[in-house]
Amino acid sequence: MRGPVLIVNPNSSAAVTEGIREAIAHLSPAAGAGFEVTDLPGSPATILTNEDVARAGLGVAALAQARPDAAAFVIGCFSDPGLDLARSLVPQPVIGCQEAGILTAMARSDLFGIIALSPVSVARHRIRIRAMGVESRLAGELPLPGVSAEASGRDPAVYDRCVALARELGDAGAGAVVLGCAGMAPVRARLEQDAGLAVIDPVQAAAAMALGLAGAP
Repeated sequence: MRGPVLIVNPNSSAAVTEGIREAIAHLSPAAGAGFEVTDLPGSPATILTNEDVARAGLGVAALAQARPDAAAFVIGCFSDPGLDLARSLVPQPVIGCQEAGILTAMARSDLFGIIALSPVSVARHRIRIRAMGVESRLAGELPLPGVSAEASGRDPAVYDRCVALARELGDAGAGAVVLGCAGMAPVRARLEQDAGLAVIDPVQAAAAMALGLAGAP
């Protein structure tokens, strides 16, 4: 592996960036460049609207072009801003965490569910799910009431709501639940225990996938 796997948090929240850094630390290889985690200071603190996604996508693509030393890129936002654009501009693997999270969830269970950051995210996520051809394996996607990316993984009241949503998805048939925001990384393990089903941190899933691709001969 020539350089680091660059994990890009497309928002400007330092707390979310640090949460991503902590969440993937255990995946770092014993030798080699490992991971580098960064964000986009010019982006909003939460990627919420379609306009946020479009603007962040341009930033992600520009950053990928500016880092020819990177072995692979991970987009640390569940809407995968700039995924298709970046893939068209750079030769390295570019992994979107929504795609990676869903693929990992399907490796754990026949049906999967998603906890979204807000109601407006659900329709946007469904477009990617449909493009992947896996809509038949989606048990459901339930949203939080429009919280910030930082609060999604640090606010106790939001966590309680995540537990309730995960259990509801389990009742709908989901055997695995994908966290629909990179900011939720700090609560993954606790949520898995409290909800009683597999919980997938999509950035961890994408980082592991990128690491394997970057190190492939």
